[in-house]
Amino acid sequence: MTLPVAAKVVSIADGMAADTVTLDEAGRNRRRIAMTSDGGIRFLLDLSEARLLRHGDGLQLSDGRIIAVRAKPEPLYRVHPQDALHLLRLAWHLGNRHCPAQIDREFILIRRDHTLRAMLEGLGAEVEDIEAPFDPEGGAYDGGHHHHD
Repeated sequence: MTLPVAAKVVSIADGMAADTVTLDEAGRNRRRIAMTSDGGIRFLLDLSEARLLRHGDGLQLSDGRIIAVRAKPEPLYRVHPQDALHLLRLAWHLGNRHCPAQIDREFILIRRDHTLRAMLEGLGAEVEDIEAPFDPEGGAYDGGHHHHD
């Protein structure tokens, strides 16, 4: 039996998907891999280049079905700054360490790392342990990524 192939990432509306696939951030950064949806649909992801699949993306299968991508919660830190300027300083320090980060107006999300936690707390940030989907910013050369309210 030949697996359906997902070679295209599409925008989807609620209710359009035949199923979902729930992956952590590392599992969503792919180009080519055999996958199984949450409901058991087996398919081959075969994109032209590696990319981070975002929560809400759709993978269009060669048979026409769409599989919705869902971000799996993972252990993170929510970093709370003192104010907007402090948020910028914290983001600079994280970026200087090439740390993937999801940046919001009110906080920054990063993967748990005790060394980074100590640094951030030393810089005056409040650091909270959470479990949440992780959708970090893309690199400067991948077209960027913006979080919407």
